Amino acid sequence: MARAPKKSSPAKPKTDPVKLLSGGNPQIAKADGDAPVQAYIAAMPGWKSDVGRRLDALMTRTIPGVRKAVRWNSPFYGVEGRGWFLGWHCIAKYVKVAFLNGTSLRPMPPVESKNVGTRYLHVHEDGVFDEEQVANWVRQAAELDGEHCF
Repeated sequence: MARAPKKSSPAKPKTDPVKLLSGGNPQIAKADGDAPVQAYIAAMPGWKSDVGRRLDALMTRTIPGVRKAVRWNSPFYGVEGRGWFLGWHCIAKYVKVAFLNGTSLRPMPPVESKNVGTRYLHVHEDGVFDEEQVANWVRQAAELDGEHCF
């Protein structure tokens, strides 16, 4: 007596967990748009993910139509035709927010950089940062020519 062929279930797509690099920085492939930035934020460990969501929301409401991408395992924000003005990166004890033209902002973001023109804001586990001041820096930075090299 012949047996009926076994029904196979539809193949489920394999979802590998995102690899975390040093400092808990998610390894996300280079890509443009909101989706890779949201994947990065979702993969940020613990409290850092909350900081990422707040920063992303701040960018979106401060600069309508802001351009988003992931480069070098970091989210970047820019204005079409003007280049990238901000990115961030997970470090072991903080989220490092990089204003790529930060030395042109007033007042300047608090942390110096070895990169000419760049200034940083470090957001620690308590998550405290002055959102009004960051929005002010973002508005200023979006008006300046940013990085076009990536």
